[in-house]
Amino acid sequence: MSLRIKPLHMALGLALSVAAVTATAQYRDEARPDTITSKSAAIWLGSEYTGKPVATPRDARGKPLLNGYWKLLHEADKPDGNLAKDLPGFSLPYTAAGKAALAANFKVVDPEARCIITGIPRALTAVLPFEIQHNGVRFATFHQLGWHRLAWLDGRKPASDPDPRYSGNGLGHWEGDTLVIRSTGFKDSADGRVWADDNANPISSQAVLVERWSRPDYHHLQLELTLSDARYYRQPIQYSRKFVLAPQGEQLKEFSCEWNTFWVTTHLAPGPGPIGADGNRYYGPDKQIVPDWPLGSVEDDGRGTGYWLYRKNKPKPSDLPPKPEAK
Repeated sequence: MSLRIKPLHMALGLALSVAAVTATAQYRDEARPDTITSKSAAIWLGSEYTGKPVATPRDARGKPLLNGYWKLLHEADKPDGNLAKDLPGFSLPYTAAGKAALAANFKVVDPEARCIITGIPRALTAVLPFEIQHNGVRFATFHQLGWHRLAWLDGRKPASDPDPRYSGNGLGHWEGDTLVIRSTGFKDSADGRVWADDNANPISSQAVLVERWSRPDYHHLQLELTLSDARYYRQPIQYSRKFVLAPQGEQLKEFSCEWNTFWVTTHLAPGPGPIGADGNRYYGPDKQIVPDWPLGSVEDDGRGTGYWLYRKNKPKPSDLPPKPEAK
């Protein structure tokens, strides 16, 4: 299958320069473990930028523009999709209720595999690229499986009784050059429909998530987040990641989550699957840290077919029949 890449159009304002555009091509592939040296890794993961530094783009008020299509700079020996990435032994400080909620999550099929909205923080801990667009009034992140979330930046006050949402109810403000987003009013894992990360860790309706986004230069983005959830965790959880701007021309790829709930719930094993001592839930027995490309089993269709099956693409009853051979 040939990979078709279309130009990516973003409104970055007058702050973009010719130097910034031409510099995006100067990337190199870092030495990586054999488990991620694949075509799929090149599509999903970022490579460190080694060209001439380019200044952070800014809006008319002088605030950093975070817009862009961002790819993860994978950290060696650190698990992706795991909120405990930065903690000793990759172990979270569960309360008794948190342990019970985690055990319950291991008994249900992955909500993401069931095409239920992947909320945050899970979407922010995933290995897949994502896009940011913000205009000074709203901040939006768009994620590879078709999900998005929005946060207001217009100075409004928090709702006294917000509707529970998979991504919470986010309000943002600037602290110097750092965009801070505080989200409350989350769905609760007790409903069996939401995990805080790929490893089935729970999140409660009492959770407060604080994200701190910064762009130190044109090519790099940093995220530091803190999840406070007294119901499920004894203390706040700190988590950080770094991303690199994708080379010019790359963009989100079409993906249609397949709503074959009966097949998913009767064929997929419950829970996150085996989690290694290194804290990683892999995409296959060969310890891939990224899913195969394409995500769907039908070429050029963009449909998802449950790559969550440890997590190789496997056919579903709704897959199209093989194309007839040319005579």
